[in-house]
Amino acid sequence: MGASAVAHGSTGAGNDQVRFDMVFHIMIPDVEIITPIRDLKLSREAEIEYLTERGVSMNFAKAAYSINKGLWGTSVGGRETLNSKGILPEEYALQAIAGPYGIGRDIHVGDTIIGIKGRVGFEAAAPILIIKAHHALEKHVLTKWQLSWKDQLSMFYGTWLHEGQIMDPVMRDIEALLTSSQKNVTGDVFIQLNPYRYQMIGIQSDFDLMSKKFGSYGEMNTGWTGTDVRGFSKIFGNQTGIYHKIQEDNKN
Repeated sequence: MGASAVAHGSTGAGNDQVRFDMVFHIMIPDVEIITPIRDLKLSREAEIEYLTERGVSMNFAKAAYSINKGLWGTSVGGRETLNSKGILPEEYALQAIAGPYGIGRDIHVGDTIIGIKGRVGFEAAAPILIIKAHHALEKHVLTKWQLSWKDQLSMFYGTWLHEGQIMDPVMRDIEALLTSSQKNVTGDVFIQLNPYRYQMIGIQSDFDLMSKKFGSYGEMNTGWTGTDVRGFSKIFGNQTGIYHKIQEDNKN
């Protein structure tokens, strides 16, 4: 657009200021960043006073809370989250299906990019159920090492994304693995809702690795024999056995 400056409304107390500033520095390094609330050190009370003096009329009691409602849930910041103790007021019950069951409603304690800890209330019934259902499906259709590496990389990816590092090329590399891992994650997941809890009933998928064609856990297996397992167990633990034998020899 050819703008000489860009402005955002971060307060200077949280993560968004770092995310915004950092991406701007990378994408438009020669454009000035203007942040009036941060630069003037304006408190929420000062903002309310400013608006009141200029004839803005609204429910400022509600403005005591910072409410962010989106497709992925709702987060709430306010007096109950400014200290290390307190829960959300009941007036914020949301989400028609799972919300009444009390699912997905909690206080999150996290580390900000700028080095302080913060609490925020959230209500995200639908995302909680979607994430848990997706994970249940993954546990059935992904191999052990697909699950292991996806979990490890997902933790790093989430942290790095949270800290505004979306432009780091390593994110594209991780996204490639995550995308590849999902090609067989398809099927149906069955969930039972109960007051204040939910239960995964099970899944159905054409890619379910828990196929009875190859045997059942704790039952007779059709893909191998006891003799196969006996030999495998000896080879699989061979190096550890050598280690312990050497330790025992050196004690003597």
